[in-house]
Amino acid sequence: MADVLAEGYNVFDTQKSPEGTIKYLSSPADVISLIQSGKLAEHILLVRGGTTTFLAPALSMGAIGVITMSGAPESHLGILSREFQTPCVMTAHLTNSDSRYVVGNTDETHFEEIARELDGKRVRLDCTDNDTGRVVAA
Repeated sequence: MADVLAEGYNVFDTQKSPEGTIKYLSSPADVISLIQSGKLAEHILLVRGGTTTFLAPALSMGAIGVITMSGAPESHLGILSREFQTPCVMTAHLTNSDSRYVVGNTDETHFEEIARELDGKRVRLDCTDNDTGRVVAA
């Protein structure tokens, strides 16, 4: 069985299991650059939170999967992921770390650790469980 690198909230149940290289997008410029590169479909998109509205153009242009480091399935990004049927794991935490996102009580090192550990890794999203989404090493 492949290694589960991270887990979080599953936004919706789907048999889709996208595979790609994680790309951390920290700004609107990062999203535009990725779209313009023509390589959007090669990447699972990692963003900081569920209110990351600048990711919407990538979803509308065929993003294959999304991982957030904070936020809930009821958030803006969760709603858009369901509408576009894009598998999404929200508030992901690393399975090899004790660090967890806590609303109003999470420092930058939590987000930095996740971005550092996941960015550039080849993964598959498993969103078949009702509650838990998994980021699995490909």
